[in-house]
Amino acid sequence: MSYCRFSRGHPWHQPYHDREYGFPIRGDAALLERLALEINQAGLSWLTMLQKRAGFRKAYAGFDPEKVARFGERQYARLLKDPGIIRNRLKIRAVAENGRRLLAIRESHGSFAKWLDAHHPRSPKEWEKLFKETFVFTGGKIVQAFLMSIGYLPGAHDRSCPIYRKALKKKPAWAKKRL
Repeated sequence: MSYCRFSRGHPWHQPYHDREYGFPIRGDAALLERLALEINQAGLSWLTMLQKRAGFRKAYAGFDPEKVARFGERQYARLLKDPGIIRNRLKIRAVAENGRRLLAIRESHGSFAKWLDAHHPRSPKEWEKLFKETFVFTGGKIVQAFLMSIGYLPGAHDRSCPIYRKALKKKPAWAKKRL
């Protein structure tokens, strides 16, 4: 069953599906949050991520890349005790490290979104290779889910889904013609 059909009427999935999933996002904090949620979702359900989203935002300083990049042992210890998030040492460290790497991307490209634009379009395999070279804890499924959720890869919505047209009006990267 597609996410479009699965999410209908669900109190957590439908709002996310209808307002966010597959829609372009540009801000560094929003992109870091989505990447962090995809990383933390590995092995778990997306419902768990949606239910813990407010806890993640609080625990990770609103996903401000500069703040997350400064996380160290004291913050890791705090996060490992926080029931509002996924308490997995590897995932916690990955989010902080990816915050640091995002700051390097800002230096070279101006923003995470501009970095993504500079590398678009690519095949899913090419994206996976690029992310593995640039970030940590970014396997193929995580990268594909992340890029689909932010509009860089197609497939977030069925063509028959009414949200498909709404997302398309926001001009996701996958729908743009490249010269």
